[in-house]
Amino acid sequence: MRRRKLAVVGTPNVGKSVLFNVLTGAYATVSNYPGTTVDVSRGLAKIRGVPFEVIDTPGAYSLVPITEEERVTLLLLLEEDIDVVVHVVDARNLRRMLPLTLQLIEAGFPLLVDVNILDEAERIGIRIDIPRLEQELGVAVVGTVLTRGLGIEALKDRVVACVQGVSSIAGARVGTLRGPHRARRTGDRGRAPGALPHVEEGYRPPAPLG
Repeated sequence: MRRRKLAVVGTPNVGKSVLFNVLTGAYATVSNYPGTTVDVSRGLAKIRGVPFEVIDTPGAYSLVPITEEERVTLLLLLEEDIDVVVHVVDARNLRRMLPLTLQLIEAGFPLLVDVNILDEAERIGIRIDIPRLEQELGVAVVGTVLTRGLGIEALKDRVVACVQGVSSIAGARVGTLRGPHRARRTGDRGRAPGALPHVEEGYRPPAPLG
């Protein structure tokens, strides 16, 4: 069976490395991306029997790179044959995370959004309507508390569904167009901070995590 590639992307301190460690265990290699001093972690995982190479990309806020870390993340996504991109976002700051989510969708990457840190978000009164967010974005969305392992099994199911071309999302956008020209078209780093405002307002009790 062909080994698939899974890239974990997101801003710093949203739980990317926690997800990487959960998926790969203790076995990982860390090396500089060629021509840079930026570290990239790689590890192997078997998810529902499907072998994966998992790549923990450097923290990035946008596909229009300003920092060296963002440039490396963009190069990884463009130059490697990535089968699924998992965008980890912080539920406490969802609106700040959505611009990168929308850029990834518009660039045509096969995407799964992981809304993490749901417990702390709810503690401060922020509740995310995961099903509605999924409908609005048109890509798979899961809710997790990665530090407690909550939601990880559902995430694994959705990852495998993505690479097998199975989607429960009506109108899911699984594009193929990848390239810097496309990234530039989506290049407004400040885009859409107010997009999908009703996602947080239209709260419905989420399904139990597990």
